[in-house]
Amino acid sequence: MATKRDKSSARDNWPIKAYKNQDFLSSPDARTVRMLCEYLEPLSRFREFRVKDTIAFFGSARTLSADVAGDNLAKLEARAAGGKVGKELARQIQLAKRDMDMSRYYEDARALARRLTEWSQSMPGGGNRFAICSGGGPGIMEAANRGAIEAGGPSIGLNISLPMEQVPNPYQTPELSFEFHYFFIRKFWFVYLSRALVAFPGGFGTLDELFELLTLQQTGKANKAIPPIIYGREYWDKVVNFDALVEAGSISPEDMDLVRFFDDVDSTFEYLSGELQRHFMG
Repeated sequence: MATKRDKSSARDNWPIKAYKNQDFLSSPDARTVRMLCEYLEPLSRFREFRVKDTIAFFGSARTLSADVAGDNLAKLEARAAGGKVGKELARQIQLAKRDMDMSRYYEDARALARRLTEWSQSMPGGGNRFAICSGGGPGIMEAANRGAIEAGGPSIGLNISLPMEQVPNPYQTPELSFEFHYFFIRKFWFVYLSRALVAFPGGFGTLDELFELLTLQQTGKANKAIPPIIYGREYWDKVVNFDALVEAGSISPEDMDLVRFFDDVDSTFEYLSGELQRHFMG
């Protein structure tokens, strides 16, 4: 008869179950398993916290708040006032003034997210309708999450593992803060639950997200009733010449109906809240 020690020793030698094998799960052979996890685990959490629709905010991770940008500029100008201004200090002051100018977009994103969340929270049943969702990092993403938290609503962060810039901001609802490895699944979650998207001034990542959405709408692959908001016409007219695309025949004039341009929080809020109510609150 096998002793208790014999059974214990045998158990120590049992093979590990596949779903507990960390070496396998981290290997190239399990890539599809990891992809499925990045779909199924967020799906489970969204269901648990009854998040059925979102408003996604895109924008630069490098945009500073007005307070931070102002403090940086003030410190540099104080240094300049104390003596001769060299080329490097002059360059830093010029960049700080640029950051101060761009900080208005941080404050606008924060204010818009706060107003939309307050509006959502005031609905009958309130709850998690039209939850603010960002990429979870600094800059415009932080501003959106911050505005949502300040209004007492849910604040979703779809973080991504990157070697630079992407540090999770502190304004995310812990249970709705996610960390992705795969960009394409993160993009899926941006679009799948969204009822509206707002693109603030940003770089490559923002352009990628915005134009992928426009492509999905143009080709009929995204069933969205509301065109994406492009916020900050002065910036975007410098970055993308939409009129040139029409003139060259690269897009149709009707394709410009796929976007809406706004430059202030009030008109953006009035448009979004009205369209959301009309299309999704029947």
